Formats: sequence, structure tokens, C-alpha cells
Amino acid sequence: MKNITIQNQIINVNLSNKYNDYISLTDMAKHKNADDPRFVIQNWMKTRFTVDFLGIWEQMYNPNFNRVEFDTVKSEVGTNYFVLTPQKWIKLTNAIGLRSSAGRYGGGTFAHKDIAFEFASWISPGFKIYLIKEFQRLKENESDNKKLDWNVKRSLTKINYKIHTNSIQQNIIIPQKIKNPSVIYANEADVLNMALFGITAKDWKINNKNLEGNMRDYADITQLICLSNLEVLNSEFVKSELTQRERLIKLNDIAISQMTLLLNNNTVKKLL
Repeated sequence: MKNITIQNQIINVNLSNKYNDYISLTDMAKHKNADDPRFVIQNWMKTRFTVDFLGIWEQMYNPNFNRVEFDTVKSEVGTNYFVLTPQKWIKLTNAIGLRSSAGRYGGGTFAHKDIAFEFASWISPGFKIYLIKEFQRLKENESDNKKLDWNVKRSLTKINYKIHTNSIQQNIIIPQKIKNPSVIYANEADVLNMALFGITAKDWKINNKNLEGNMRDYADITQLICLSNLEVLNSEFVKSELTQRERLIKLNDIAISQMTLLLNNNTVKKLL
């Protein structure tokens, strides 16, 4: 769990690692009732304003929202027997704005930030202000960390590219006494480009005339990790005297395999 500390209110509020931009309503409710925060959430959910707000949010962002059941819930608001819990709301309407799970660690009710901020307003205007401020601060820090991580990975690919070019120089350019090595370096760079991106540097530039730099400057974290690995592998394939076609086939197979693994890796997903 990521944690927001609202110092002025002396309370910690968790963010969900599983769902992006979801904030713990359970932690927030403890500000009102530390012994049983569930009742705080239920009291908030039984108001017509809350039901209308939740319904509008779901209709905007959830194509699978059950509007028929939503109308049924709305018709019961204000009656003596009306009770609405997060679990009931999710089950009846197929809602996605609220997430609820059992468990001592990581359990409780989480809500998308739009909904969480409304809940914070219901608790107190001051609490909402502090929550928004801390949430924005955390997101800015995450953004800075992602930029730093991208720069590290980009630098790593540049370092490994030196290994790549050195192998080409020692095993292709010098033995064959090639007088114009820049063409060979460009061709070998395109072996990597084709294996990973499926396009040459020249074709990418033609298709992206308005962008500065090259395709590698626009690669994401997973692509940079994979590219760094391919550079080292290709340098070894060059030493093994594999033909360019043989290397391209091998590198493409490896790129597909590695990208599949990286995109399904939870640690890497957090960096995207």
C-alpha cells in the first residue's frame, strides 16, 4: 500500500496498489469513527446525493453499469428500510468506482479519487483540502521518479550500445576492412530496431517528421529494458558469426518473449 499522511488531521490514508488512483475510504472513515468505520461509509452512502453522485460517475466511466438496478436503488433512498453498503452497491450495479475486499492487511473499501474526494467533503471540507494536497504531492513524486527511472534505463541502453558497436567494429568492420563503418553501424542499429519496434530508424523518422530525436527517445520503460538486453545479446551473436538475418530472427523472438514477460510483471507495471 502507498501511504498518504495527512499531518494536520493526524491520520494515514492508504492508496491501492491494485487499482490506480483508488484511495481507502476505510482509513478516511476512521477519522469519524475509529472503532467501526464501516458505519461511517454506510451513513454516507444512504443519502440521495451520494447515490446520485455514484450513479452519474458510473454512467460516465463504466460501460457495464447496471442502470436498471441503479433505478431500483434510487427509488428506495429515503425509506426507513434503505441500507446501502459498498458490497451491495457493487453487486447490484456492477460498479467499478468502489472496490471492497476483506482482510486485515490491504482489506477495506477503496474508491476512485473522484469519489474519495466527495467522501472527504462529507467528512469535513478541511479534510478534503488536506487529502487533495497530499494526493497531488504523492502523484508529483511518482511522476518525478518515473522520469528518473526512464533516464536511467535510457542511459543504460546508450552504455550497452557501446558494447554493441565495439563488437561490430572488432568482428565486422576491422576483419572486412570496411572503409565506411557508419553504414554498418546504422544497419546493425536497425537490426535492433526491427527486432523490437518493427521499423527502421529512417522509416520511423519519415512517419514522425514533427518529432525531435529518434524512436528510442519515445520508448517506454519496458522497451528500454528489452532494448538494453538485445544490444548485449546481438554483440554476442556478432562474435558467434551469425548472419544478420539469423540474428534478426533470434532477436525478434527474444524481444517478443521478453516484452510479454515485462508487460505482465507487476513491478514493471508500476513504472508505466
